[in-house]
Amino acid sequence: MPFPAKTDRARILAAAMAQLASHGMEKLSLRSLAASLDLAPNALYRYFPSRLALEVALTAEITGQVHARLCKASGRKPPEQAIRALTKAYVSFSTEQPHLYNAFLQPCAETEEVEDAAHEALWAFVLEQVARVTGPKKAPEAAVALWALLHGFVELKRAGVFQRGKPSTGFDWGMQAWLKAARA
Repeated sequence: MPFPAKTDRARILAAAMAQLASHGMEKLSLRSLAASLDLAPNALYRYFPSRLALEVALTAEITGQVHARLCKASGRKPPEQAIRALTKAYVSFSTEQPHLYNAFLQPCAETEEVEDAAHEALWAFVLEQVARVTGPKKAPEAAVALWALLHGFVELKRAGVFQRGKPSTGFDWGMQAWLKAARA
């Protein structure tokens, strides 16, 4: 007799994303996740063999959300405008979804090919956008430098540094410097 399906992978991921967005990865509870779905905790293992597998799937889902947001922001804009728009979208995501942003950056000890696809797609998109400004040869280094600028700004903002008299307009200055170097 087949097992009656009370849920599916997508429903579990949606509930886990909601819990993650509210409480963060460190407070993600499989027991409360199962309860929110009216399931026994062991039922989750039918779809995710471990908590780590669920975390990897969540990270891939978040990466897909970030990718979609950056794509939408950059649209069909000219290269430099596209870079400015996607950087603002990245910073906005980190502010609006701090727990998802943390999970997005959390390294996973194990990954699956399917989950890596989300990261590779995002990286390919960013490289493509950066290459529109720098050319393909300098794009990998320029993309890493851009990410470092973004991540550094986000972390300083989250730490409240700009509330202590340091101008958040430094981000614009940093982008100007990056664009100047990218064009050189």
